[in-house]
Amino acid sequence: MKILISWLGKTDIDHMQVDKLAAIATLATKHTAPFDTVLILANAWEEHWHDYEKWLNKRLAVISRPAEVEVRQQSLSSPIDYVAIAAVMLRNLQALCQGDNQVYINLTSGTPAMTAMSVLIGQGMYQCHFLQAAPDNSVVEVRIPLDFAATYKKAVSTSVRNKVIAGPSLSSEFSRIAAESDAMKAALNKAAKLAATDLPALILGETGTGKELLATAIHAAGNRSAKPLKTINCGALPENLVDSILFGHVKGAFTGANNDHAGLFEQADGGTLFLDEVGELTPAVQVKLLRALQQGEITRVGDSKTRQVDVRVIAATHRQLATMVAEGTFREDLFYRIAVGVIELPPLRHRTADIPDLVKQIMAEINAVFSKQPDYKSKKISSSAIKFIATQPWPGNIRALWNALNRAVLWADNTELTVTDIQNATVDAVKTDESSPVVPEFVAGFDIQQYIDGIKENIVKAALDKTGGNKSKAAKLLGLANHQTLANWMKNLGIAEQ
Repeated sequence: MKILISWLGKTDIDHMQVDKLAAIATLATKHTAPFDTVLILANAWEEHWHDYEKWLNKRLAVISRPAEVEVRQQSLSSPIDYVAIAAVMLRNLQALCQGDNQVYINLTSGTPAMTAMSVLIGQGMYQCHFLQAAPDNSVVEVRIPLDFAATYKKAVSTSVRNKVIAGPSLSSEFSRIAAESDAMKAALNKAAKLAATDLPALILGETGTGKELLATAIHAAGNRSAKPLKTINCGALPENLVDSILFGHVKGAFTGANNDHAGLFEQADGGTLFLDEVGELTPAVQVKLLRALQQGEITRVGDSKTRQVDVRVIAATHRQLATMVAEGTFREDLFYRIAVGVIELPPLRHRTADIPDLVKQIMAEINAVFSKQPDYKSKKISSSAIKFIATQPWPGNIRALWNALNRAVLWADNTELTVTDIQNATVDAVKTDESSPVVPEFVAGFDIQQYIDGIKENIVKAALDKTGGNKSKAAKLLGLANHQTLANWMKNLGIAEQ
């Protein structure tokens, strides 16, 4: 099947009204091979569309070239909106360039933007033919003297060669992240590679490991850095408002919708959408999100118009998504949609080599904030305090360290933070073993004394760690009468002397 596709131009309309040929009619009536279909894309002069179809059909019938002529409406905010024009051409050419169809594109009608997008997409993605109508109403076969695919491959090859010669490097955005440990270096290396692509990314890690910071660095180091980065905590998405928050709404769509509102997908168009704690999404929200990611288009609540969006998605979670998929609480198709480039951030206890730099960065930020207070004297931290920090488990990771250093700066009277200052600032962070449930599971054979002894053992060990093994100080910290009472506890619990 031979198909002619063209944008509708003002000249085509004007010439139709005086029964004269313009570009579309010239190509349809004079091309060496008759067309089976003439598809005309239009975004203006709607009152003339029916008349143009009728007129061109009559012209073709007279010369025994019957064809299916259709003027098809296209939504454009402007005839020079390259993004919207490209979306229209992609959608229509994808549908037309099937099987043995031969598609011809008219380059004469329409705006320069329409012609440019027709050439780029028709030549770069599909093996289309190109036609023009000359001033004397003759048909001109156009050959585009550029192989986009070959040119792209050559450019990529050159870029890769130059990169290999130059050696590895991290964007300045990543250089701000403390990474002396091997685990963190490996994570940033993956992040730098992902930043150079538009692939979806999934960042895994415990609470407080810096997942949002890494997502921000990936966006800032990538090709979309000039476009918006929008962030949403999926755990805070109310299910009754998720459509409006993500996809927007039109005025009057529901009670309180007093104005049109662009959702996060539209706000992030051309840029990045960071879905924090994506593992908290309800099944219903997962379905709606998957649809937007698969089709690359959204519809505002209360609207019938579909909008194209170009958004890179970076997701993050502290939960085990693979386990959730196996359990059926997270959609498998959504998981594979977002888990293309996966990065796992190590917990702070596995990157102790980064502690000194992290502490210095945090102290610099804290001093900058507190410097606004009258009579505040900038504080530093002793090397022994930094070493002490490196020995702690930090179950809340960087966020917990940040809070502890803020408390230490707030409470300390001296200008240099000591081990004691850090100990005092982290006392309230002492926790039992994370594997111990807050409420025990009551099963057959449950032994309450054994359960209580387990709690006592964890707390005693934590107190001894905080006091460097000093039983008198540990006993005082635990509220015991004296160190002998603590020694008896340690003996009964089987805790060795430190």
